[in-house]
Amino acid sequence: MQRTLISKTLNKVGQEVVIEGWVNTRRDHGKIIFIDLRDRTGLLQVVFLSLEEAKNLRSEWVVEITGLVKERPEKLVNPKIATGKIEIEAKSLKILAKAEELPFDTGVENLNVSLPVLLDFRSLSLRHPKNRAVFKVQETVISSFREILTKLGFTEIQVPTIVPNITEGGSQVFKIKYFENEAFLGQSPQLYKQIMVGVFERVFTLAHAYRAEPSVTTRHMTEYLGLDAEMGFIRDFDEIMETVEILLRGIFKAMAEECSEELEMFSAVLPSLSDKIPRLKMREAQQVIFERTGRDNRNEPDLEPEDEREICRYVLEKFKSELVFITHYPTEKRPFYTYPDPKDPDYTCSFDLLGRGLEWITGGQRINDYQTLVDNVRKWGNKPEDFAIYLQAFKYGMPPEGGFCLGAERITMQILGLENIRQASLFPRDMERIDIRLSRPEK
Repeated sequence: MQRTLISKTLNKVGQEVVIEGWVNTRRDHGKIIFIDLRDRTGLLQVVFLSLEEAKNLRSEWVVEITGLVKERPEKLVNPKIATGKIEIEAKSLKILAKAEELPFDTGVENLNVSLPVLLDFRSLSLRHPKNRAVFKVQETVISSFREILTKLGFTEIQVPTIVPNITEGGSQVFKIKYFENEAFLGQSPQLYKQIMVGVFERVFTLAHAYRAEPSVTTRHMTEYLGLDAEMGFIRDFDEIMETVEILLRGIFKAMAEECSEELEMFSAVLPSLSDKIPRLKMREAQQVIFERTGRDNRNEPDLEPEDEREICRYVLEKFKSELVFITHYPTEKRPFYTYPDPKDPDYTCSFDLLGRGLEWITGGQRINDYQTLVDNVRKWGNKPEDFAIYLQAFKYGMPPEGGFCLGAERITMQILGLENIRQASLFPRDMERIDIRLSRPEK
């Protein structure tokens, strides 16, 4: 007899089936033993009336059970699970694998252990329903990102993560020995997706990016997954923000349709949006913050974390929106390829989209003039020959273009209200962990 998935047993009342999965919980009631069996599709109660071997079952044992699908008595229906109206009366039991004693109880609604413990036992903690729910939400973000952009005429590309130069500038990069030469782990796929605009006009990619930031915060990781897009023949950078808005509304729609149970587990509500996501120039935002709080960061080149939280509070109060575009960041603080505002070249046609007090997306228009890019490479302290392949694309003609990137982990964290971005990464990397915790050097 072939295996039946738990979700398919609802239509098999009165039939004998074979089910396989993990023992989620076990309950003894005198001579009767109950277990909740878990597979990839859900939970199902199994009743053992006479099988002696069932007395040995423990959480996370992997089993195969042959039994009769029966309707539960009306008073024993469990409305909390999809299969709550039925159960399996076991006829035979086969142990496929045993599990050692667990470091914590996986059968509870919430795993009340610290984040380091959850990560130390990652292969086990990921099995918990709430942790699985995090990555169902993330999978929906990624799949809808792909689907929406494909419908908008974008082509998916794959780019390398070993790169010959530093994309964003600065020292926060991982150098690696590449045979007898020096190379880097990519900070972003930026240069490659720009090159590919010259091939497909509109492209997107899912790319792992690496930042050697020597700090441990709740909102940053050493390795993250960027959902990147780039588009050519744009009118201006407003068109990029319009595309971002279409994308986000589509992602939220998909999550509402596909992730209602997962959102409910976290008491999560999708972000409130006005008819159009508000836009504020960075200096305007800093002025608002000064007037509201008295905190004067009006000459700073970027928004401080508390500034981001405050401007989000303001936008929610004034526009009833939990998202806001902050535009026109200073030219000197943006990468060399960022397009300066023709009306005020000290500021750029760039933006960050903030949501619930944190940056979700960054993007903007890029410089498409070859000589300007060559000059900027030098101005930013680099050598044009180190960017030869990139500059080559512009030397032979590139349309007005721009793009954006959103972090898969960060958007998942913000939607679900997670306390730490590591909870939104299957196997997080930071300066203290590569799967296992790293010993910190003594100072």
